[in-house]
Amino acid sequence: MSHVTTLIAPQAPPPAPPRAFTAGRFFGNVFLGVWLALSIGIFMMVVNGWDPEKFSRYGPSYLSGLGVTLLLVGLSVVLGGVLSLPLAFARMSKNPVFSWFAYAYVYFFRGTPLLTQLFLVYYGLGSFSSELKALGLWWFFRDAWNCALLTFTLNTAAYQAEILRGAIESVPRGQHEGAAALGLPARVAFFKVILPQALIVALRPYGNEIILMIKGSAIVAIVTVFDLMGETRRAFSRTFDYQAYLWAALLYLLIVELLRNLWAWLEARLTRHLKR
Repeated sequence: MSHVTTLIAPQAPPPAPPRAFTAGRFFGNVFLGVWLALSIGIFMMVVNGWDPEKFSRYGPSYLSGLGVTLLLVGLSVVLGGVLSLPLAFARMSKNPVFSWFAYAYVYFFRGTPLLTQLFLVYYGLGSFSSELKALGLWWFFRDAWNCALLTFTLNTAAYQAEILRGAIESVPRGQHEGAAALGLPARVAFFKVILPQALIVALRPYGNEIILMIKGSAIVAIVTVFDLMGETRRAFSRTFDYQAYLWAALLYLLIVELLRNLWAWLEARLTRHLKR
């Protein structure tokens, strides 16, 4: 006697009911449509108003200004990173003098606008030109580029010091104890065990800080530094064409996007061993 097994196919779940068309969805669609129309209108306006002669005339100036921006930000970030290391140590120090000095430094430069700091260095110290000449320092502070570099270095050092301090303190205590159990000197343990782990934690905040510095560097145009924004202001003063600022915005956006992707690749590369 044969047994026949009947296979019953599973029934498909009933289709989900259509989403109700709420007031939120309605206004969301309207908002999206308005933004889409504005984007298309701006794009068409730019295409219709495109002037190749102006672009070829002022394009080299934009590239020169972009080079000044990247050089200013690059030098200030590197010098600020060097200065941030002793500041971070001072913030973590048990010596109240060092700790309070570093706290006051970080508190001031993180709590006041970058533009104010630039004016204090460029215009404020410029009021003491005779004293600076007597000290032989006037050659440095009379140059707007030097003042901008000094201001940016002091500002980013405060932020980088807090980033580094937080990253170092986030390393588990067991790493310190393990290094001590292996007999590693404190200095070797810090630079070989603690600091590499802290830098991985600080990698993304460092990237954000560099991006903020790139965007904030536009203020140096106010003190006659011809960076990207300085060249943009000069081009606009001669053409009165709004596209001069649009070109600058696109260049800033391009640099930020390239840096963001580079940082994402670098982070994935350095943390690939943590994802296995």
